[in-house]
Amino acid sequence: MKKFILIPVLALACSVMSIAQKKGTVDAKMLNEIRASFKLDASSKAIQNAITNSESIRELSLNHEKLGKTDHFFKYRVDVKGITNQESSGRCWMFTSMNTIRPEVMKKFNIKSFDFSHNYNYFWDLFEKSNLFFENIIATADRKMDDREVVLYFKGPVDDGGVWNSFFNIAKKYGVVPAEVMPETKVSNKTREITSLINEKLRGEAYKLRNMIAEKASTKDVELAKMTALKAVYRMLALSLGEPPVNFTWRFKDVDGKISESKMYTPKEFLAEINPDFAKTELVMIMNDPTRDYYKVYEIKNYRNVAEGINWTYLNLPNKEIKKFAMASIKNNEAMYASCDVGKQHNRKAGVMDINTYDYASIMGVEFDMDKKARVLTRESGSSHAMALIGVDVDKNDKPVKWEFENSWGTTAGNNGYLTFTDEWFSEYMFRVVINKTYLDEKAKKALKTDPILLPIWDYMF
Repeated sequence: MKKFILIPVLALACSVMSIAQKKGTVDAKMLNEIRASFKLDASSKAIQNAITNSESIRELSLNHEKLGKTDHFFKYRVDVKGITNQESSGRCWMFTSMNTIRPEVMKKFNIKSFDFSHNYNYFWDLFEKSNLFFENIIATADRKMDDREVVLYFKGPVDDGGVWNSFFNIAKKYGVVPAEVMPETKVSNKTREITSLINEKLRGEAYKLRNMIAEKASTKDVELAKMTALKAVYRMLALSLGEPPVNFTWRFKDVDGKISESKMYTPKEFLAEINPDFAKTELVMIMNDPTRDYYKVYEIKNYRNVAEGINWTYLNLPNKEIKKFAMASIKNNEAMYASCDVGKQHNRKAGVMDINTYDYASIMGVEFDMDKKARVLTRESGSSHAMALIGVDVDKNDKPVKWEFENSWGTTAGNNGYLTFTDEWFSEYMFRVVINKTYLDEKAKKALKTDPILLPIWDYMF
């Protein structure tokens, strides 16, 4: 009796499973229709031959109609000198932040050129990020290893990345020094190995800290273990980057050939001399994030490099307003920290970024039609590189038609180290600008005073 009952039940289960497997799968009928949609006619054959024999679809897609249409002349341009080179590192945020204040130093000392030691601030950035990582691990030690926040901390304890507030935090705490005081090393110019080694050490020590807390170790013992781990990090950094100076002497030759007297500084004293108001800065980050309400302030949880430092906080504004404020800053000879999705529609040889520089739709015969909001929400686009915003060209009505970046990829990249981008490209791929709030209008200044909306560390924009 049981056999006759089991057979139809098994048959029914197999039938249900068959239906479940078919739902959403590509069956023979669908595949035939899809195959039939592709016609290898003469035009498609020519494109297929070109693509399959090319080393770069990007180069094949270069839009000839765009070539030579954008020049590198600007009606309004900040007085900047010299191009820096971050080499094979992710320190664009640091180079850009320093590039916006380098002109002030050259003007103050009447010198032809000047650069900061990026290596000095990079040392302290990695060191402070390591400390913050341990603090985050200790604060979340009661959670499981697969907790979303814990997973993110262990996934990337430290890296080269950052934004303007990262430089502000480090410079405020440790100051800055001239380039020759702590020169670059092979490691600081090519950072992948050192960050990888430090991350391995950090993950191992953090795992021990979690186990200590789980076993009810005293706060004193946990702090002692953290201190021991930080000493190890300091040693690794000192061996790879050199040890940061506590004080230094510096002198210079001005444009008239006069050599100054040697003067001793601490790094914080040097910062105070070149920028007395740095710690009480009037700079604010404004951002175009079309996925969120404008004229509201947002703060990303734990997006900083120093435990006691400020988080990444920004005022969200429409592009039209950001452009208006940025123009005012440039006209007043003040460069701005800015960041964008630099890889999009970027003709590196010409040093130009424009909408449809690369016509992928024509060569592939398919549409690419996401707007900025959709690109952000789907992770197709986001800020990937920081540069100094230094120039704007306008039409006869003083409306912007193109802009200019001072990059940190050396003089051989782009237009002798600079990048030109159209106003349309600005709207689609520019994300944030750090600007003196003096240039904001009353509506924006009022919005700045509101309490920030806290965003999680895993937010899609960051």
